[in-house]
Amino acid sequence: MSRKYNFYAGPAVLPREVMEKAQSELLNLNGIGLSILEISHRSKDFDEIIQGAEAKIRSLMGISDDYVVLFLQGGASLQFGMVPMNFLKGGTADYVNTGAWAKKAIKEANLFGKVHVAGSSEDEGYSYIPTNLDFSSGAAYVHITSNETIGGIQWKEYPDTAETPLMADMSSDIMCRKIDVNRFGLIYAGAQKNIGPAGVTLVIMRRELLDQVEDGLTTMLSYRTHADKGSMYNTPPCFAVYMVKLMMDWVEAQGGVAAVEQINHRKASLVYDTIDADDFYRGTARKEDRSIMNVTFRLPSEDLEALFVKEATASGLMGLKGHRSVGGCRASIYNSMTLEGVEVLADFMRNFRSQHG
Repeated sequence: MSRKYNFYAGPAVLPREVMEKAQSELLNLNGIGLSILEISHRSKDFDEIIQGAEAKIRSLMGISDDYVVLFLQGGASLQFGMVPMNFLKGGTADYVNTGAWAKKAIKEANLFGKVHVAGSSEDEGYSYIPTNLDFSSGAAYVHITSNETIGGIQWKEYPDTAETPLMADMSSDIMCRKIDVNRFGLIYAGAQKNIGPAGVTLVIMRRELLDQVEDGLTTMLSYRTHADKGSMYNTPPCFAVYMVKLMMDWVEAQGGVAAVEQINHRKASLVYDTIDADDFYRGTARKEDRSIMNVTFRLPSEDLEALFVKEATASGLMGLKGHRSVGGCRASIYNSMTLEGVEVLADFMRNFRSQHG
């Protein structure tokens, strides 16, 4: 059976060679006669995997020893609560409201202190990144969502928060481009978009922030617990961490994050140029804030959108239906989506327009 093209927003496409590598080792990891699914997380073999994954992440992202790298569970949704639970301490935090995921983070933060919305694009249906930000004095931290999968918008320049730690949910665009990690106090990312399958969450945190963690938290929800134990306080998601290690090997083989970024811009340009060719397709995000990970667009009618998705699916282009909350269409073109796959999508879009425009 031929592989189809996976444009789902997540869990998302993984490189074929990564899955084939995992398949070949599933019953016999590194010749030890056991599967990654059954070896002890305290074994030398798994220690090499988790340490190797961390080392590759540090190398690829330029992460210094001033930061801890953690492999946690619960997805970004748990981080929505862990960040304020550990750092808000009943005070005020600034949040930028750019869409559905930012709103979820704001909801959780309100449980632990006061949220000051420093900027919002809700007035125009989350179609842009707000730039006129009003940060509060003495905020515990500033929180942003670097890429909104539903609205198809992405921060191109991160805000200058001076001495206030910048916290970012990068679940849907981590490693899609080079960034300066030193700009951030904490970065978190559910793996299921760019760096592996669902089941593990990457957290990158400035070490000095560990001194500010709230005392008296339940053990598993304190960042100190996981930093002190090297992500091994309890059994980690071993298979997911193993897959992250394979993904990091793959990114390295592509030439690193900078090389992946170049390809990502080429892929995004192919789709956006097709959208902008005339008025048959209409992008939903402001051009200057368009995401290179999630391309959102509408057709002249909902009936045509339904037909577009139906015919695309029949052609092996999967997952192009927009999020149920906003409708329309969406093509998620994460790191693992091939240039070939995007070319096939662009050809389909042009053919569909010629038949129905």
